[in-house]
Amino acid sequence: MGKINREDMLELTRRMTLKRNCFDRIAGAYLDEEGFVDGTFNKHFLKLSQKDQQINLDIAKAIPFSDTNVQLKEYGFGEGDGQPGRIWQLLMALKECGLKNDAMLDVFYEEFGQKYRADGSYAIYFFHGSYDVPLKANDKESLWESEEVYQFLICAVCPVSGDYEPGKPECGFLFPAFKDRSSDIHRIDVFAAESQQAEDLRKVLFP
Repeated sequence: MGKINREDMLELTRRMTLKRNCFDRIAGAYLDEEGFVDGTFNKHFLKLSQKDQQINLDIAKAIPFSDTNVQLKEYGFGEGDGQPGRIWQLLMALKECGLKNDAMLDVFYEEFGQKYRADGSYAIYFFHGSYDVPLKANDKESLWESEEVYQFLICAVCPVSGDYEPGKPECGFLFPAFKDRSSDIHRIDVFAAESQQAEDLRKVLFP
């Protein structure tokens, strides 16, 4: 398990506002407490109303903005995790297609529902974003040139009530990890509000 640089996470969250929005797509599913899917959605992020954009930005931001190296921890994938049918390969494919493949998303929701234990109904929110990482000068001031375009997924799992109204995220992840201001496809930053949720989420990611 590696250490997450808090400044890297704060740099990302600064792009999660209405004016500086880094997301282009949101997808997700609603599941009952037994893990069965009740419904799914998949939309272009900017086609949401400003109110809904803000609600979802707050959900997404909660993952990287959480307590670094306490609630948000870095994990590495092993060599075997790159084999066909493993979660790492599925996450890579979802990142590369920008969440536009509903069949692959359904595979993730089904896998998640089988292994995650919840006390009630919940929702899985997926966000696809990209961040044009600026170069930094020696004095740490940003330069105009871009170092790379970091494409990433944020997943947030929230309890829902009433008409699918989401509560605060219980767990989730940022993939690939944003490490040293760059993409690390062999690592993932995993968030969990409680230790039991962390254990359940690891069962999904590292079966």
